[in-house]
Amino acid sequence: MSQDKPRSVVPLLSQALQRIRSTPPRIIASPPTQPRRAAVALIIRVVPSPHSSFPSTPATPPTLTEFFKYDWVKDPHAQAEILFLHRDSSSGNGDNTFNQGKVRGGKECHVAFPGGRMEADDEGGLYTAMRQTWEEIGVDLAEKDYICVGQLDDREITTSLGKRLLMILSPLVFLQVYPQSPTPDPIPTTQLCWTPLASLVSAHPKPKWSTVTVDAASRLTSKHSALLRVVVRLLVGSMEFPAIVLPPSRDASTFSEKAKAGTRPPHQLKLWGLSLGMTLDLMSYMMLPPPTPGSGSRTPIGGDSAPTTPLSEVMQLPSVQDFRMEYVAPSLASVFPRFSYPDVNFWIWVFGKRYREVVRGWESSVRSGGTNDRRINWSGTALSTFYAAIRKALVVVIVARALGIIFGLGFATWWIFGRA
Repeated sequence: MSQDKPRSVVPLLSQALQRIRSTPPRIIASPPTQPRRAAVALIIRVVPSPHSSFPSTPATPPTLTEFFKYDWVKDPHAQAEILFLHRDSSSGNGDNTFNQGKVRGGKECHVAFPGGRMEADDEGGLYTAMRQTWEEIGVDLAEKDYICVGQLDDREITTSLGKRLLMILSPLVFLQVYPQSPTPDPIPTTQLCWTPLASLVSAHPKPKWSTVTVDAASRLTSKHSALLRVVVRLLVGSMEFPAIVLPPSRDASTFSEKAKAGTRPPHQLKLWGLSLGMTLDLMSYMMLPPPTPGSGSRTPIGGDSAPTTPLSEVMQLPSVQDFRMEYVAPSLASVFPRFSYPDVNFWIWVFGKRYREVVRGWESSVRSGGTNDRRINWSGTALSTFYAAIRKALVVVIVARALGIIFGLGFATWWIFGRA
């Protein structure tokens, strides 16, 4: 049947980029106490079919509408890809702001987008994303090979379970509009991973979900308190973040010569944390809003009469505190962790009523296209309410553990000395 054949995601990408261009992002103003900002670049390209013929390169870059009208772009065998970076964390280079905690396991590698902190003389987030991309991978986004489509919603980068704001992050979306472009020149500690969008949204095969285990003590204690870290690790265990396993990049030209000579290919590439959240923000724009009553202008893909999305049956997010996501777009909710100790997860659920209400509101906003609530910072509200539930849960768990230890020591003392 036709449903068994992979469906091109280029039409969905066209829809997503058009919506991003026409939708104003939620801009978060930096508070006076923390003015630091950062920006990243989400770079997308369409790889043509080997049998496609290309028109002559125009003198001026095409518009977004003109690009998706090209025959080689509309070819059903054309493949849309998004760029991730794998940075060698052992080198000690790069911007450590985007490190997402101490990760356990040495057989997995984690990906991110090109970008970094905004410098004092940067003109804005767009300039920062372009400068950082040029400095790290040698891609000049100001050239005519690329167009800036727009910006996704700002995100808050926090630490200490959401209590301290580190900076505001602005994701910028870029599209490569020519099939041939200058070869990237990444620094030796960075590898480029071009990932097919179909591997994230296609049903054949479905995205492979996994987890990334992070030491909870690294989020709760100072790195100089070794003894306190051991105690916290014993009391609350570790955190497990949902992640998508990415296929290895097949574009060997995106590796620096030094990296190809001295770095073994990663065992497993995982997309998680902030990068996963921003990727799912992009995917949420591929969703089809339900048709308005009587309009009949939209027919859901798949033939179902109920409002749906071509991604809803594919991008099933993992359960978060026993709340299963039906839609892609509450993306930040999909990056929230579970703890290795079941009682910690139970108390998070107990204190998470407000968080679940926010997520339901977020889902409702996504189903309606998010056109009426652009001033609501859904991601920030979900983040703060979830971390508030975690903090309350950890207080209960640590107090219960302490009381249990005191009771156990008291009972052991009575058993040893009291009976004598």
